[in-house]
Amino acid sequence: MNKINYQKLLDKTLDEITKEEKVPKLLLHSCCAPCSSYVIEYLAEYFFITVFYYNPNIDEQEEYEKRVCEQKKLIAAMPVKHPVDFLEGEYNPLDYKRFAEPLREEREGGERCFLCYEMRLRKTAETAKKLGYDFFTTTLSISPMKNAAKLNEIGKSLDEEYHVTYLYSDFKKKEGYKRSVWLSEKYDLYRQDYCGCSYSKRYLKT
Repeated sequence: MNKINYQKLLDKTLDEITKEEKVPKLLLHSCCAPCSSYVIEYLAEYFFITVFYYNPNIDEQEEYEKRVCEQKKLIAAMPVKHPVDFLEGEYNPLDYKRFAEPLREEREGGERCFLCYEMRLRKTAETAKKLGYDFFTTTLSISPMKNAAKLNEIGKSLDEEYHVTYLYSDFKKKEGYKRSVWLSEKYDLYRQDYCGCSYSKRYLKT
Protein backbone atom coordinates (compact mmCIF):
# COMPACT_ATOMS: atom_id res chain seq x y z
CA MET A 1 0.00 0.00 0.00
CA ASN A 2 1.35 3.41 -0.98
CA LYS A 3 1.97 5.83 1.85
CA ILE A 4 -0.26 8.89 1.58
CA ASN A 5 1.51 12.25 1.30
CA TYR A 6 -0.75 14.48 3.39
CA GLN A 7 1.31 17.57 2.63
CA LYS A 8 0.55 17.13 -1.07
CA LEU A 9 -3.16 16.83 -0.29
CA LEU A 10 -2.96 20.01 1.75
CA ASP A 11 -1.07 21.80 -1.02
CA LYS A 12 -3.78 20.80 -3.49
CA THR A 13 -6.55 22.17 -1.26
CA LEU A 14 -4.68 25.43 -0.69
CA ASP A 15 -4.13 25.82 -4.45
CA GLU A 16 -7.88 25.34 -5.04
CA ILE A 17 -8.73 27.93 -2.39
CA THR A 18 -6.29 30.41 -3.93
CA LYS A 19 -7.79 29.92 -7.41
CA GLU A 20 -11.32 30.44 -6.05
CA GLU A 21 -10.23 33.73 -4.49
CA LYS A 22 -12.27 32.96 -1.39
CA VAL A 23 -11.28 32.94 2.27
CA PRO A 24 -12.96 29.94 3.95
CA LYS A 25 -13.55 29.61 7.68
CA LEU A 26 -11.39 27.03 9.48
CA LEU A 27 -11.93 25.66 12.98
CA LEU A 28 -8.42 24.71 14.09
CA HIS A 29 -8.15 22.45 17.10
CA SER A 30 -5.03 23.43 19.03
CA CYS A 31 -3.25 21.23 21.55
CA CYS A 32 -1.01 24.10 22.74
CA ALA A 33 0.41 27.47 21.71
CA PRO A 34 3.85 26.18 20.61
CA CYS A 35 2.37 23.59 18.24
CA SER A 36 -0.15 26.07 16.88
CA SER A 37 2.43 28.78 16.16
CA TYR A 38 3.62 27.49 12.79
CA VAL A 39 0.16 26.21 11.84
CA ILE A 40 -1.45 29.61 12.43
CA GLU A 41 1.34 31.40 10.57
CA TYR A 42 0.95 29.00 7.65
CA LEU A 43 -2.83 28.68 7.36
CA ALA A 44 -3.82 32.27 8.16
CA GLU A 45 -2.62 33.10 4.65
CA TYR A 46 -5.61 31.15 3.32
CA PHE A 47 -8.29 30.99 6.04
CA PHE A 48 -10.19 32.93 8.63
CA ILE A 49 -9.11 30.80 11.59
CA THR A 50 -10.77 30.19 14.90
CA VAL A 51 -8.43 28.40 17.29
CA PHE A 52 -10.52 25.84 19.18
CA TYR A 53 -8.90 25.00 22.49
CA TYR A 54 -10.42 21.72 23.60
CA ASN A 55 -8.09 19.57 25.69
CA PRO A 56 -9.75 17.73 28.60
CA ASN A 57 -6.80 15.31 28.53
CA ILE A 58 -4.73 17.88 30.47
CA ASP A 59 -4.63 16.49 33.98
CA GLU A 60 -4.29 19.57 36.18
CA GLN A 61 -6.37 22.77 36.25
CA GLU A 62 -3.32 24.97 36.78
CA GLU A 63 -1.51 23.40 33.82
CA TYR A 64 -4.61 23.75 31.65
CA GLU A 65 -5.07 27.42 32.50
CA LYS A 66 -1.39 28.14 31.87
CA ARG A 67 -1.64 26.66 28.39
CA VAL A 68 -4.83 28.59 27.63
CA CYS A 69 -3.10 31.85 28.59
CA GLU A 70 -0.15 31.03 26.34
CA GLN A 71 -2.51 30.31 23.45
CA LYS A 72 -4.25 33.67 23.85
CA LYS A 73 -0.91 35.45 24.19
CA LEU A 74 0.31 33.97 20.92
CA ILE A 75 -2.85 34.88 18.99
CA ALA A 76 -2.64 38.46 20.23
CA ALA A 77 1.05 38.78 19.34
CA MET A 78 1.29 37.12 15.90
CA PRO A 79 0.92 39.29 12.80
CA VAL A 80 -1.26 37.38 10.31
CA LYS A 81 -2.88 38.07 6.95
CA HIS A 82 -6.41 37.17 8.12
CA PRO A 83 -7.80 37.61 11.64
CA VAL A 84 -7.53 34.73 14.11
CA ASP A 85 -10.17 34.21 16.81
CA PHE A 86 -10.16 32.05 19.92
CA LEU A 87 -12.83 29.64 21.16
CA GLU A 88 -12.40 27.65 24.36
CA GLY A 89 -14.10 24.30 24.66
CA GLU A 90 -15.37 22.82 27.90
CA TYR A 91 -12.66 21.62 30.27
CA ASN A 92 -13.81 18.46 32.01
CA PRO A 93 -10.98 15.98 32.63
CA LEU A 94 -13.52 13.27 33.49
CA ASP A 95 -14.49 13.18 29.80
CA TYR A 96 -10.98 11.92 29.11
CA LYS A 97 -10.56 9.74 32.19
CA ARG A 98 -13.68 7.69 31.45
CA PHE A 99 -12.09 5.97 28.46
CA ALA A 100 -8.41 6.49 29.28
CA GLU A 101 -8.21 4.96 32.75
CA PRO A 102 -8.97 1.40 31.59
CA LEU A 103 -6.09 1.86 29.10
CA ARG A 104 -3.65 3.33 31.62
CA GLU A 105 -1.07 0.61 30.94
CA GLU A 106 -1.13 1.17 27.18
CA ARG A 107 2.15 2.37 25.70
CA GLU A 108 2.48 6.05 24.89
CA GLY A 109 1.41 6.61 21.29
CA GLY A 110 -0.89 3.58 21.29
CA GLU A 111 -4.62 2.95 21.50
CA ARG A 112 -5.19 5.33 24.43
CA CYS A 113 -3.65 8.17 22.44
CA PHE A 114 -5.69 7.28 19.35
CA LEU A 115 -8.90 7.52 21.38
CA CYS A 116 -7.71 10.89 22.68
CA TYR A 117 -7.17 12.08 19.10
CA GLU A 118 -10.69 10.94 18.24
CA MET A 119 -12.25 12.65 21.27
CA ARG A 120 -10.70 16.02 20.47
CA LEU A 121 -11.24 15.83 16.71
CA ARG A 122 -14.85 14.71 17.17
CA LYS A 123 -15.62 17.72 19.34
CA THR A 124 -13.93 19.95 16.75
CA ALA A 125 -15.97 18.48 13.89
CA GLU A 126 -19.17 18.73 15.93
CA THR A 127 -18.46 22.37 16.78
CA ALA A 128 -17.49 23.20 13.18
CA LYS A 129 -20.78 21.74 11.96
CA LYS A 130 -22.82 23.58 14.59
CA LEU A 131 -21.18 26.96 13.95
CA GLY A 132 -21.02 26.74 10.16
CA TYR A 133 -17.30 26.41 9.45
CA ASP A 134 -16.07 25.32 6.03
CA PHE A 135 -13.15 23.22 7.29
CA PHE A 136 -11.77 21.70 10.47
CA THR A 137 -8.39 20.26 11.39
CA THR A 138 -5.90 19.96 14.26
CA THR A 139 -2.39 21.10 15.09
CA LEU A 140 -1.52 17.67 16.50
CA SER A 141 0.25 16.40 13.38
CA ILE A 142 3.07 18.90 13.86
CA SER A 143 4.50 16.83 16.69
CA PRO A 144 7.05 14.12 15.81
CA MET A 145 5.42 12.12 18.62
CA LYS A 146 1.96 12.09 17.02
CA ASN A 147 0.75 9.64 14.37
CA ALA A 148 -0.22 11.79 11.39
CA ALA A 149 -1.68 8.88 9.43
CA LYS A 150 -4.02 8.00 12.30
CA LEU A 151 -5.03 11.64 12.80
CA ASN A 152 -5.92 11.99 9.13
CA GLU A 153 -7.77 8.68 9.12
CA ILE A 154 -9.92 9.89 12.03
CA GLY A 155 -10.40 13.28 10.38
CA LYS A 156 -11.61 11.69 7.14
CA SER A 157 -14.11 9.54 9.04
CA LEU A 158 -15.48 12.57 10.92
CA ASP A 159 -15.66 14.54 7.67
CA GLU A 160 -18.00 11.88 6.30
CA GLU A 161 -20.02 11.73 9.53
CA TYR A 162 -20.50 15.47 10.11
CA HIS A 163 -20.32 16.68 6.48
CA VAL A 164 -17.70 19.31 7.27
CA THR A 165 -14.52 19.20 5.19
CA TYR A 166 -11.48 17.91 7.03
CA LEU A 167 -8.23 19.63 6.09
CA TYR A 168 -5.61 16.93 5.62
CA SER A 169 -2.22 17.77 7.07
CA ASP A 170 1.15 16.65 8.30
CA PHE A 171 2.38 19.94 9.68
CA LYS A 172 5.81 18.59 10.62
CA LYS A 173 6.59 18.61 6.89
CA LYS A 174 8.39 21.60 5.35
CA GLU A 175 10.30 21.82 8.64
CA GLY A 176 7.09 22.84 10.38
CA TYR A 177 8.13 21.44 13.74
CA LYS A 178 11.48 23.22 13.54
CA ARG A 179 9.69 26.46 12.68
CA SER A 180 7.34 26.01 15.65
CA VAL A 181 10.31 25.72 18.00
CA TRP A 182 11.77 28.94 16.58
CA LEU A 183 8.44 30.78 16.85
CA SER A 184 8.03 29.55 20.43
CA GLU A 185 11.36 31.13 21.31
CA LYS A 186 10.48 34.32 19.45
CA TYR A 187 7.20 34.75 21.34
CA ASP A 188 8.63 33.42 24.61
CA LEU A 189 6.05 30.63 24.86
CA TYR A 190 5.88 28.06 27.61
CA ARG A 191 6.81 24.70 26.07
CA GLN A 192 5.48 21.88 28.22
CA ASP A 193 7.49 18.66 28.38
CA TYR A 194 4.54 16.24 28.33
CA CYS A 195 1.36 15.93 26.28
CA GLY A 196 -1.00 16.75 29.12
CA CYS A 197 -2.37 13.58 30.68
CA SER A 198 -1.01 11.90 33.80
CA TYR A 199 -0.04 8.85 31.73
CA SER A 200 2.24 10.84 29.43
CA LYS A 201 3.77 12.52 32.47
CA ARG A 202 4.99 9.12 33.70
CA TYR A 203 7.39 8.93 30.77
CA LEU A 204 9.28 11.97 32.06
CA LYS A 205 10.61 9.76 34.84
CA THR A 206 11.83 6.95 32.59
